[in-house]
Amino acid sequence: MAVAVSRDLSVQVLEDLNTVKLTERQQNVRDAKQRGQPKCIGVSQIMLGLMIMSYSIPLHFINVTEVVYLGVPWWSGLVFITAGVVAIILDKHCTTRTYQASLMVNVVSTVVSVIAVIVYSVDLDKHPEASCVKKLDGSCNVNFYATRLTRGLKFSLLLFTMAQTAGSATLCFYLYRMKYTFGLYSSFTEAASSIPRRPT
Repeated sequence: MAVAVSRDLSVQVLEDLNTVKLTERQQNVRDAKQRGQPKCIGVSQIMLGLMIMSYSIPLHFINVTEVVYLGVPWWSGLVFITAGVVAIILDKHCTTRTYQASLMVNVVSTVVSVIAVIVYSVDLDKHPEASCVKKLDGSCNVNFYATRLTRGLKFSLLLFTMAQTAGSATLCFYLYRMKYTFGLYSSFTEAASSIPRRPT
């Protein structure tokens, strides 16, 4: 706290330069968070999660494979939706706890999406497209069309999951960088606010 004494012995309490700098830097951190716009990434995560879950519905009625047995689209879609909701909450309520929660959920989302990509890739490799057996009317058998549809759906799910991996990893990296800066400034603010001040 800075104090200025004039010639007539009047005392003026000046604003502390360190507090001003700290407040400016905290505002810069909040502005940087707004430039990153976790809300946009959160909305895209929710949309990808919903798309993955809805695209997987036809897989339950056709050839049931490991993807359906393990429920990969359902648990991965729910994790993606959760990560998106937490990112939107982070955008509205910028606190250290929401930073930590968002970082943790996005790390889980990245790991889950990598596991899902592996499962989809193995399933696509393990179940190739059936060959076309011509019927009397010249069309292929039902098994050919069923396997073609399931492979197309699984390939779409694979692409959506890869997009989710990129989104979660990007948000993770961004939050990892910003978490320490935000936490450092918030601890300085808490320490400064706990110092008792004398009334002037």
